Amino acid sequence: MKESLLRLKGIVKEFPGVRALDNVDMDVAEGEIHALVGENGAGKSTLMNVLSGIYPYGTYEGEIVYDGELCKFSTIRDSEKKGIVIIHQELALVPYMSIAENMFLGNERGRCFNIDWDETHASADEYLKIVGLDEPSHTLIKDMGVGKQQVTEIAKALAKNVRLLILDEPTASLNEVGSQKLLNLLLQFKSRGMTSILISHKLSEVSQVADRITILRDGRTIETLTKGVDDLEEGRIIKGMVGREMTNRFPSREPNIGGITLEIKNWTVHHQLYEERKVCEDVSFNLRKGEVVGISGLMGAGRTELAMSMFGKSYGQNIHGTMSIDGREVRLKKARDAIDNKIAYVTEDRKGNGLILGASIRVNTTLANLPKVSFMHHLDVDLERREARECCERLHVKCSGVEQRVENLSGGNQQKVLLSKWMFAEPDVFILDEPTRGIDVGAKYEIYKIINDLVGGGKSVLMISSEMPELLGMCDRIYVMSEGRIVSELAREAATQEAIMASILQAEKGA
Repeated sequence: MKESLLRLKGIVKEFPGVRALDNVDMDVAEGEIHALVGENGAGKSTLMNVLSGIYPYGTYEGEIVYDGELCKFSTIRDSEKKGIVIIHQELALVPYMSIAENMFLGNERGRCFNIDWDETHASADEYLKIVGLDEPSHTLIKDMGVGKQQVTEIAKALAKNVRLLILDEPTASLNEVGSQKLLNLLLQFKSRGMTSILISHKLSEVSQVADRITILRDGRTIETLTKGVDDLEEGRIIKGMVGREMTNRFPSREPNIGGITLEIKNWTVHHQLYEERKVCEDVSFNLRKGEVVGISGLMGAGRTELAMSMFGKSYGQNIHGTMSIDGREVRLKKARDAIDNKIAYVTEDRKGNGLILGASIRVNTTLANLPKVSFMHHLDVDLERREARECCERLHVKCSGVEQRVENLSGGNQQKVLLSKWMFAEPDVFILDEPTRGIDVGAKYEIYKIINDLVGGGKSVLMISSEMPELLGMCDRIYVMSEGRIVSELAREAATQEAIMASILQAEKGA
């Protein structure tokens, strides 16, 4: 085995009333890809924040030994000087600045107050070539997709002379093609001697690239598995994460499908900024009572744009086509119109658009239906508290109470609060956009059970997901989108990953 580059010994980190890390040990060898896995709230991100100096020395117990030296990082700059660079799940890029400007922000090329722009762009182009991003360094971040932004973050890390790269859920926002490109990049870096720590809930990816896997559960180190020695199959990893075997990743459901509740015909949406560009074109589909319908497609297919445009024109311009609810044509001009017509949209971006992170569970839960907890236009806080508590109990939200701030919850519990917010609005149609993004297998299973309960109660669910196994495991029908159009409809028994990809490839060839 290669020599150790990093040793974390007896790490203990506490927050008020919570021990997030309880005597955690971890050893990372030089030149390996070391995966860190565990359920939401297991302590993965907290451990990496300790390592990178986000939680400074003195706020935790234990030792960080890096390259044979005891480290006491006070800031993230201290760890970066040692070549330790962390890339968070929420990308830290400035949208209206260029790739080059972002890449050297805080690490500018030049002297004093004079930035050498020629050197900046030349250096940026070199790093972009290394990561295989065929994009001019003058390109603004906002003009690139999420996949290219993720690769830009890696190029930015390389510009800091990274030796240990930490990636926190790097493929959470990517489709399978984009995810594979990023994993190949990690393997390429490994061949050059770079060390990586990969945090991911996508266990198939972990098994593919990791040399070793450390499993955390409830803030403790459970075990470290080694490729070629231990079983790295998903089932084995899941058992370590949740403390039990999960024989079925998707809860069973006996479909009881009724009449059409929502129908879209000839729906066309133009880009929010560029009116000449169509992001959805002539889309038609329907959704029935008691049914889970999936929408599959590659990144940029127009799935989210379609969903948001349906939710009271929350995205796009020059939107035309017809929408009918229970056979009655409706015109939804704003989000409130959608809510009043019993439609809910659970956004893919829970932290940016779905929740008020600094507010309590109570406030977030009732936000979409305040009249239900108000009397004569005055909020009844006691009633609001009782309703929020009932929602938490129903969805099994792990929290200290309904006054706990949402930002202090794990990703899976944040997602449950987001779902409870819309369930409290009492809709008939749920549009779920990436409902399990960035959460672990145990929390995913609980979300799936909630979805089954919704359709079991007669609700209709439209489910957008970049994870094909999730769509195949949950949906009664699947529509496939490509370049803004629906290119095929697959019944449950005919839906396979091969059939979905064949539909997409055939549509691209015919374009």
